[in-house]
Amino acid sequence: MIPSLTTLVEIRYSRISTVAALKTFPSSPLSPAALQILAALATEDLHGYGIIQAVRAQSQGRVRIGPGTLYDNLKRFMEQGLVRDLQPESEHDKRLYRLTASGKTVLSEEIGRLELLVRETKRYLQGMKPRRAE
Repeated sequence: MIPSLTTLVEIRYSRISTVAALKTFPSSPLSPAALQILAALATEDLHGYGIIQAVRAQSQGRVRIGPGTLYDNLKRFMEQGLVRDLQPESEHDKRLYRLTASGKTVLSEEIGRLELLVRETKRYLQGMKPRRAE
């Protein structure tokens, strides 16, 4: 379910931290980094550095995340059941992360929310009279 625009604005601009809001309101807007991390895991299981590289590639360098951002988000996603970690087969293998069915749902809902927001904004702007440039 996509929350109303009013709810999204209230969450986004409240004094509650974004991380706290995401824990309290599971359908809250995702940060650009969180969205890109989930999107990177939508196509394949990846290890930490692989996620960082995928985020950079899929955002064409516009979103860059460091290890702190990555692992804070992964920890929260695992607590929420959106991502799970796969235990390495041997001590030389890297730990991989996998998007769960719930994670795919959240990603899909967030993409839908953003598409709706863009459509509503375009529709609003089409009804506006352009101002003269100053």
